[in-house]
Amino acid sequence: MPPAIALSAGEPAGVGPELCLAVAARDWPARLAVYGSLDHLTKLAHRLYPALRVRGVAGPGPYRAGELQVVDVPLEVPAQPGRLERRNARAVLRALDAATHACRSGETSALVTGPVHKALINDAGIPFTGHTEYLAALTGGTPVMMLVAAGLRVALATTHLSLAAVPAAITPQRLETVIRILYRDLVRRFGIDAPRVLVAGLNPHAGEGGHLGDEEIRIIAPVLEALRAEGLDLQGPLPADTLFTPARLAGADAVLAMYHDQGLPVLKYAGFGHAVNVTLGLPIIRTSVDHGTALDLAGTGRADAGSLEAAIELAIALAQRAAA
Repeated sequence: MPPAIALSAGEPAGVGPELCLAVAARDWPARLAVYGSLDHLTKLAHRLYPALRVRGVAGPGPYRAGELQVVDVPLEVPAQPGRLERRNARAVLRALDAATHACRSGETSALVTGPVHKALINDAGIPFTGHTEYLAALTGGTPVMMLVAAGLRVALATTHLSLAAVPAAITPQRLETVIRILYRDLVRRFGIDAPRVLVAGLNPHAGEGGHLGDEEIRIIAPVLEALRAEGLDLQGPLPADTLFTPARLAGADAVLAMYHDQGLPVLKYAGFGHAVNVTLGLPIIRTSVDHGTALDLAGTGRADAGSLEAAIELAIALAQRAAA
């Protein structure tokens, strides 16, 4: 049986809902259902994709191109494309909760998340750092964020932190945990028998022998040495400014960056619009788009669905591998 995929529509004022409509125009080797507002998706479809049929369902069923199945999670107030409404923030999270529960219960095989507006959720009085941390709290997992595009896989030792908070967050325990999860899921989820991982240093020139910072000497190198002794193929700590050159990347299966803006600008430059965010370390399969809510494009029908299509494709592939 084809895998069942739960797709959360994300922020209703953003491009997430219309991207869900756009991807329904093609065939998918999966049972696919969107968790979001049936009313909002129906109205958008009438305006942007009048040939598309939108119908309410209890869960993912047999899929047909040209038809979008929606598990209805009503909004508090009607949504207007491009206009944020704090009263709908809890509905966004309810849809995410319902889609996650479907994965936890085994009703669906994987979760694909549309973009949410973090500031709006926080402005509504709900502490929210991001999907990665929220899903970890729901599922009890230890999340590791990894983006995939253009033949690159870039994982992060820390995620959504201010730059000032990064050095203190890179502890031996944290780094070891992240590397073990990354290595395990490259084997388990991606089918790579013996992953080769390049690990960036934290400081310019990987600390320049301690002259530009000593985290490489005190923390990163000892952790890598201990894990290499167990047989893990880890190269580093390497200077981040030369790590992403073709010669360095040749034969590597993934890169581990120390913080968000160390690794992701390179990956998004290489494949923005077709990159996929994968959360490792969870008991469920979760992929996501590589972009935000794009409020300026919402309601125009001009938003590029490439990243969402790539996220669904990867979710299907990971679910099929897990079921094999």
